[in-house]
Amino acid sequence: MDALTADRILFGFTAVFHYIFPQLTMGLALLIVILKTAALRTGDDKYNQAARFWARIFAINFAIGVVTGIPMEFQFGTNWAAFSKRSGGVIGQTLAMEGVFSFFLESSFLGLFLFGEKRLGPRLHWAAAFLVFAGSWMSGFFIIATNAWMQHPVGYRVMPDGAIELESFWSLLTNPWLFWQYPHNMCAAVVTGSTAMSAAGAFYLLDGRHQVQAKIFLRTGVIAGAIASCLMMYPLGDGQGRNVVRYQPASFAAMEGLFHTEDGASLTILGQPDMQTQTLDNPLEVPDVLSILTYRRWNAEVKGLDTFPRQQWPDNVPLLYYAYHNMVGLGTMFIAVLGFALFALWRGWLFESRLLLWGLMLMAPFPYLATTFGWMTAELGRQPWVIYGLMRTEQAASPHVSEGNVLFTLIGFAGMYSVLAVLFLFLIYQEVSRGPVATAAAD
Repeated sequence: MDALTADRILFGFTAVFHYIFPQLTMGLALLIVILKTAALRTGDDKYNQAARFWARIFAINFAIGVVTGIPMEFQFGTNWAAFSKRSGGVIGQTLAMEGVFSFFLESSFLGLFLFGEKRLGPRLHWAAAFLVFAGSWMSGFFIIATNAWMQHPVGYRVMPDGAIELESFWSLLTNPWLFWQYPHNMCAAVVTGSTAMSAAGAFYLLDGRHQVQAKIFLRTGVIAGAIASCLMMYPLGDGQGRNVVRYQPASFAAMEGLFHTEDGASLTILGQPDMQTQTLDNPLEVPDVLSILTYRRWNAEVKGLDTFPRQQWPDNVPLLYYAYHNMVGLGTMFIAVLGFALFALWRGWLFESRLLLWGLMLMAPFPYLATTFGWMTAELGRQPWVIYGLMRTEQAASPHVSEGNVLFTLIGFAGMYSVLAVLFLFLIYQEVSRGPVATAAAD
């Protein structure tokens, strides 16, 4: 293993572990505002009880997310110094704004929301919840804006020494890649939060505890999750897919397992890419559908990997292909399960269907897998570039950090994150055991 591979493994490990936590906080932030709005409109304290419970879950995730997020930013300097030196004039803008504006907004008002309910009163406490939501989603925006620029660089100029400087700040914030990637990502976070809320409600109903709040959890989670999962597929997923076709066509061909350019290209549901023969083994395909989804014409030409030089292909075509198809498959499952649960809720038998309640409860881990596959698709698809078309990944690593140094760091992080994972699960177990009714409003 060389140092570059070790650097990539380290960043991938820390990024995947870190994103377990903010995706839930971003999803819950919106749902907590919905619960507080219901409490404000109805004056019924059961909605406040539900909001307080999820605020405590939010706080645990927020704390672990902060701890696990800091090492990622340090890695820009320790492991990816060449990348930081060249692109710091651009990505430093959005990363600084995320810390100065979004993080402090979210963290400050989270403290008020958790500990100031009685002093603030109902309306100001709702405002605190809304500002936590705004800070959380602004944080997501600036992080996604950074990634969108790496995927599709805009608004920059290259200096004589090779450094990249920001030429248009507004181009950075209105990047066409960002237009689809950000709402797609945030809808995925809402699906994670909604599924967690539905799973908790299903658990309490099956366990015979906290019935009133459990029904609120289920009703809120199922409705929000069904809407978000549908939006995530269309128009947001469709728009992001067409973005990839336009700006990263080789990546799109690899995602779809399309080795050869075709008129009237088929949509592959299942299959195994064979890199030696450049074919799909055992394919299950729907004729012409990829062309209609991509260009809105049945016989449109879709470029395959054979159109592009081999050095422009993604580094690991099979892994990209499987990550993309797993993401799409799980997204389809969310639409089916949450859509059926929404129908059951509308018909009035969701709360009595033990089989469906078990299904909702057991579905809780799957949004985390789906978002991991989604980010793998985005990052593997950008390869072999760290900044698409400008800087290759092999040029981005720190030149004086050996693979031994990186592996030592990786082992250390794995140990620390294992402890954090156990602590996180213990704290969540304590809160779920305590339940929403025992949560008293803070003074």
